[in-house]
Amino acid sequence: MADDRSAECDGWGARLARLEAEADIRRLIARYAFDVDDRRVEALRDLFAPDAVLRSADGVMEARGVDAIMTQFDGRFAALGAGHHVMHDVLIEFDGPTAARGRISGHAELWRNGTMMVAALRYADRYALTQTGWRFAERVIGFLYYVPVEAYPGILGQTDRNRAYARPLPADYPEPLPEWIAYHRAQAAEPTGA
Repeated sequence: MADDRSAECDGWGARLARLEAEADIRRLIARYAFDVDDRRVEALRDLFAPDAVLRSADGVMEARGVDAIMTQFDGRFAALGAGHHVMHDVLIEFDGPTAARGRISGHAELWRNGTMMVAALRYADRYALTQTGWRFAERVIGFLYYVPVEAYPGILGQTDRNRAYARPLPADYPEPLPEWIAYHRAQAAEPTGA
């Protein structure tokens, strides 16, 4: 009987530790959005593991290591004025007690190079438990759209939805996703009419 209670307590302890880790990672994600918007540069630096990677799915951004990441932020901040990042859905999966992965969806309102822009975005994250707590090991940002507000109406009917740069780029999702492609191929292969 005592062994059953001990095992049950160990199970509760593991579940509690997992919940606390998830709460810590959610705070990390929230801190990132606030620190970027508020330009809290030193606080932002503290969110990354020393060998972290920060990049964009479109290949425009890629920085390895905290110093390179902060240099990249300086370049981004030079183009960005006031902004508001809002994170929505957060899905965290643990790979062990010191490593986890996350998928995060969000929106942003941004003043970029003198233009009011809106963006729908996702992050693909990897997290590492360091001596100072959970930190980003890798953060990859992808865009459903990133457009001037006047281009927003009807934007989802187009594929070149990343208008943040001089030359429009294709959206990072959903069209390139393997599941999206497979679904639409299967739909196209099915006979129509009943």
